[in-house]
Amino acid sequence: MTHHNDPPGVDTPDAYAASGVDIAASDRTVDALVGVLRTIEAGRPSRVVDLPGHYASVLRVTDELGIAIGTDGVGSKLVVAEETGRLDTVGIDCIAMNVNDVVCVGAEPIAVLDYLAVEQADPDAAAAIARGLKTGAEAAGVEIPGGELAVLPELIRGHPSPHGFDLCASCFGTVALDAIVTGADVAPGDALVGLPSSGLHSNGYTLARRALSSLGYDDRPPELEGDTVADALLEPTVIYVRAALDLLRSDVPVHGLAHITGGGLTNLLRLHRGVGYAIETPLPVPGIFALVERLGEVDAREMWDVFNMGCGFVCVVPADRAVEAVALLDAHHPGAERIGTVTGRAGEIGYPA
Repeated sequence: MTHHNDPPGVDTPDAYAASGVDIAASDRTVDALVGVLRTIEAGRPSRVVDLPGHYASVLRVTDELGIAIGTDGVGSKLVVAEETGRLDTVGIDCIAMNVNDVVCVGAEPIAVLDYLAVEQADPDAAAAIARGLKTGAEAAGVEIPGGELAVLPELIRGHPSPHGFDLCASCFGTVALDAIVTGADVAPGDALVGLPSSGLHSNGYTLARRALSSLGYDDRPPELEGDTVADALLEPTVIYVRAALDLLRSDVPVHGLAHITGGGLTNLLRLHRGVGYAIETPLPVPGIFALVERLGEVDAREMWDVFNMGCGFVCVVPADRAVEAVALLDAHHPGAERIGTVTGRAGEIGYPA
């Protein structure tokens, strides 16, 4: 959980709380962390650009140049990887969760440093994880110049032991200080262009695994249209960086960029809290969500409050440029479409009835 960049708190959804994730308690914990970290005195003027609640932090390097930084991990999706022995895609998730955040401030991600903590040193497992990191890095156009491996048998316990691990990373990018996408330009009437997700991405897995606990990983329920449960749960997070950068380099004004992670489309509220967002024509919802909703007996609204529901990234552009933006983004991610409109109802997310 990132502590500087989470969306505004919401009440803990019932099913998510029952699975062991209390969002309200998490929000209080974030507040406790930030309350102390805000008091740091570095002995010099702060280099931090004020972007409260955004997806990444930006530090001034010169009067013109900033470094954008973010950090994240794969979360409990790793439990599925451990239990199935399929380790070669979670590195993609690790890269995606970081680079997709950093590009949201208008930055070009340039490098990622990974941190791999393991219960037991295993060269074959590490090589499989590294293959995913390599695939993700190449898709995002970033380098991995270094990282850290920690062997922590006292802290890490696997599913099964001794094959446990945790994987997280930090991403670094560059951005011109006068080109930061702060979200301040988001205004009522702007268009929301959604980019399709590949499924759950790397969020809500505590709830999803509980909901699907009656199934085996090799089962093929009808909602998955021939895929196994393991296939659906381990489908990698989509990397949106090249599409976002192409949009930023075009002449289409970009008012906001939002990575849709845990909390679903409430992530849009990070951009500008003085407006609201009406979701009028959602993107198609992959079958894994219907399966979680059915077997977990999860309320439909709670599904929208926890998961991306088929939309992994949103670009906010002027309404009269939406067609151009859709065409540009669809070239990278087929199925990109306008999904809604910015409203004047501050802090509200409106979904279709």
